Amino acid sequence: MNKRKLIQVICAILYNCNFVGFAKGSIYQGPIKGACVPGLNCYSCPGAVASCPLGSLQSALVSSKYKFPYYILGILLLFGVLFGRFICGFLCPFGLIQELLYKIPTPKLKKNRFTRFLSYLKYVILVVFAILIPIILLKPGFCKFICPAGTLEAGIPLVAGNQQLQSLTGNLYIWKIALLILMIVSAIFIFRSFCRFICPLGAIYSFFNRIALFGVQVDKEKCDHCNACVHHCNMDVKKVGDHECIQCGECAKHCHACAISFKHTKSLSNTNPSQNNTK
Repeated sequence: MNKRKLIQVICAILYNCNFVGFAKGSIYQGPIKGACVPGLNCYSCPGAVASCPLGSLQSALVSSKYKFPYYILGILLLFGVLFGRFICGFLCPFGLIQELLYKIPTPKLKKNRFTRFLSYLKYVILVVFAILIPIILLKPGFCKFICPAGTLEAGIPLVAGNQQLQSLTGNLYIWKIALLILMIVSAIFIFRSFCRFICPLGAIYSFFNRIALFGVQVDKEKCDHCNACVHHCNMDVKKVGDHECIQCGECAKHCHACAISFKHTKSLSNTNPSQNNTK
């Protein structure tokens, strides 16, 4: 297991370390529940010890008629300025799930012009389901109608262990299960399909990618513009560090010039600079 995968696993455990909740089928309501973790992680997951920033944003917008959502906007601004989509690459449990699904040996759909075009869909979902529906209809649109992470982490565990909830499930629950299955199947064939095409939280963090304190950077003096980094990246990036980059650093393995590094660190590539011209 490489370091990034280890960090992803640790984050998933820390976000959901209320193990008693899974056994009892109950939601943790302790003192830190009001705080937000950086990644997508459902508030109603029996193991969750804190809140999801996207769910908190929608809840804040639903109640924005009565009070301005200073807290959640401040939290998103802080996470964005510090990490940008580094959060997607390292600190999001649902991203880890998708990457593990992608490891299943099947034919893969590689990125292309259509997937790049489809990557802008998440911004539409952000505006419509995470902002407009909460403000206009006073409903957490994304959580209620789309979020597969919530269905997987909360919907299924809570309903499975509670007969009363089972009797209340209807068409909406069936719809959410169908979407979850679609996301799971698509993640097997398409790298991080939910992150690339659907996730509003990734869309928010993408606005901060270029200014975030943590993330990858390219040494322009070393870079020989071979474009291997973009070619080998599974995300729909046009260059390292753009709005589609999840700051995972995997591109450094393919950099012949040792030009890619995490900010404030040395080069990530193990390639000897003297080999730059051997490609």
